[in-house]
Amino acid sequence: MNLALIRLLHLASPTLPVGAYTYSQGLEWTVESGAIHNEASARQWIGDCLSYSLASFEAVYLAHMLAAWRDCDTAQLAELDADFIASRETAELRAETLQMGHSLARLLRDLSLSSRHPGEGRGPVLAPAQTLDTGLRRYDGTPKQNLAAFPQPSFPLAWSFAAANWNIEPEDAIVGYLWAWLENQVMAALKAVPLGQTAGQRLLLTLGERLPELARQAAATPLTQAHNFLPAFALASSLHETQYTRIFRS
Repeated sequence: MNLALIRLLHLASPTLPVGAYTYSQGLEWTVESGAIHNEASARQWIGDCLSYSLASFEAVYLAHMLAAWRDCDTAQLAELDADFIASRETAELRAETLQMGHSLARLLRDLSLSSRHPGEGRGPVLAPAQTLDTGLRRYDGTPKQNLAAFPQPSFPLAWSFAAANWNIEPEDAIVGYLWAWLENQVMAALKAVPLGQTAGQRLLLTLGERLPELARQAAATPLTQAHNFLPAFALASSLHETQYTRIFRS
């Protein structure tokens, strides 16, 4: 069995303890305003955010971060991370990526220290301890790069570190990243609209069909062509910051 696939499923799992389920990225406000009120409007909103922001910008940055981790390009990683954080349009979106990045970096550090299963013999829980503790390694075993060099990493930076560390193919990693975002958005819609479970599964089936092509495009897109011009999304996030009653943090 392909271990990289198992690692990708782990990274894309909603059980990954980074707090993603607490964020809606402005979707909660669009429900409050009436813009999202049923399955069709949820599909339109989530689909537009997927195609014209997440896949065309965040996934492009993720692809370049994956390449930079493998190339041990510290300067490029720092620039990509700073640019991505600066691109967050609102205080909530900035706080979200920094909180999730911090949580994932801490999780990876904690896992690297857990070299044994309780009650079992020696053996790593997820990966060799040294790879997550000191960073990626070259073929000769010397350190490549260290996530600890980034005290406040964005979520894509921490996520791409794990994906590169676990030798997940770039397009596969991007699909997994997009899927995790899509699943979280659909779950937010189920809670906030609300929608039924079957409607949620239809949204995942329909919108999930776009992911392979979106990932392929993101992997091939130069950084200079990344774009995330979605004014309604930025406005929804801004207005959510002062929304009186809410269950999500963004």
